[in-house]
Amino acid sequence: MSGYLFGLISAGLAGAFMAIQGSFNSLLGRKIGLWETTLVVHLLGLVLVTVLIFLFGVGKGNWQETPNAPWYTYLGGALSILIIYGVAAAIPKLGVTIATTSIVTCQLVTAAVLDHWGLFGLERISFTPLKGIGLLLLIIGARLILHK
Repeated sequence: MSGYLFGLISAGLAGAFMAIQGSFNSLLGRKIGLWETTLVVHLLGLVLVTVLIFLFGVGKGNWQETPNAPWYTYLGGALSILIIYGVAAAIPKLGVTIATTSIVTCQLVTAAVLDHWGLFGLERISFTPLKGIGLLLLIIGARLILHK
């Protein structure tokens, strides 16, 4: 399987899992609270990834490179807290479709900015007129989905 196809399949599965996870998190949030849900999700994730790395040996094992990473790369954990909380808070108020539409639309606009400017050391991928048309169509489609 090519790297491109693997990437598309991985991204598609991640998107599907995000919608399912958001639904689970919103339901748990109703029962125990949104901040408590965020903590539970991260604790369970920590346990699972710890088992995967230390018992099953997945990963690169390049711990010695930890101090060499730019400081801002460690903000992913903080952003994850905001993401989980935000999704769990949005779904009960908007429904899965509208919340996910809003999330994906904002993700793509942000991604286009990150790509175009090559921010955070990422490869620079120019924003072309064709991508602009695609993004505009996405925003129009999102508006249609968001319309009541």
